[in-house]
Amino acid sequence: MSYTNSQLVSYTRISPNQSGARIYPITRISIHCVVGQCSVETLGNVFAPASRQASSNYGVGCDGKIGMYVPESNRSWCTSSYDNDNRAITIEVASDTYHPYAVRDVAYNALLDLVTDICKRNGKKKVVWISDKDKALAYKPAADEMQLTVHRWFANKSCPGDYLFSRHAAIAAEVTKRLGGAAAAPAPAATELTTGAKLTLNGAKIYASSTTAADSGTKTGTFYVWSATPVKGRVRITILESFVGVSGKVTGWIDLADAVAGAGIKPAASAPATEPDEECDVKLPVLHKGSKSGYVTSLQVLLNKYDNAGLDEDGSFGPATEKAVIAYQRTRSLEADGYVGSKTWTQLLK
Repeated sequence: MSYTNSQLVSYTRISPNQSGARIYPITRISIHCVVGQCSVETLGNVFAPASRQASSNYGVGCDGKIGMYVPESNRSWCTSSYDNDNRAITIEVASDTYHPYAVRDVAYNALLDLVTDICKRNGKKKVVWISDKDKALAYKPAADEMQLTVHRWFANKSCPGDYLFSRHAAIAAEVTKRLGGAAAAPAPAATELTTGAKLTLNGAKIYASSTTAADSGTKTGTFYVWSATPVKGRVRITILESFVGVSGKVTGWIDLADAVAGAGIKPAASAPATEPDEECDVKLPVLHKGSKSGYVTSLQVLLNKYDNAGLDEDGSFGPATEKAVIAYQRTRSLEADGYVGSKTWTQLLK
């Protein structure tokens, strides 16, 4: 069959990490989280080295831009499954680096546009989401159906993170609606809280901030979600509905799980247990003096962009790059050790 690529793409960098022409027709879409609020250019740098052994067909940056790294005609290396990668269009979406790996609204909306476009060009009128792995993989999509699959079914990962995983029913319903098909109402999602949602708490621990280790007591009774955006696994609450979103009216922070329970939302099935750095697809390495890779190139690009570092973007972490990293870390209140670990990457990719 003939294949086309999305006209929504604004950046293209074809990765060597692919298997050439796919052997099955496109019947699936697999959405992934990057674990980094990065741009499509940075993601292109990540997939550029042959040593990376990973890629995706498309990527959605934190600003909503769309990049292409493997043409739709070809099989990307994305879901740890030869069979799934041959059937699926794979999409990486910029996300937070911590649970539930939330994506920004602009990226989520761009994802909906991209999934809709993929379905239209491939003659699909309905998107199917079956959350049960065994039932989903046994399902045979009709000619006009596109099925959603997830990486966690094929590897010991929690990708695409609970934020996106909990929204797959909503994605399927919204895209089907756009395609003119019959959309079923999405099932309630485990972490899909809404700002202003009413909570009934029964001794939920409350914290002074998203990072405070020790709780400052418990709360019982009726409260409201001040903001539905989780930060480090916690959300802010307030005592009155009229206080929602009002500066200075935050009662405190509670764990996301307590908020979900308080809102009466049924939790989704838990993801496989993994180490934090293995949660999803794109694991950014620790870089230091002497490192040589495409990741170093990405680092140099970011330092030049944000700090006018004047570095050669050559992929070699030499004394000049080390000096620029230390200067960047000092001005962002990071440990100025010249090592680019998770905290420095997170700051650079904001």
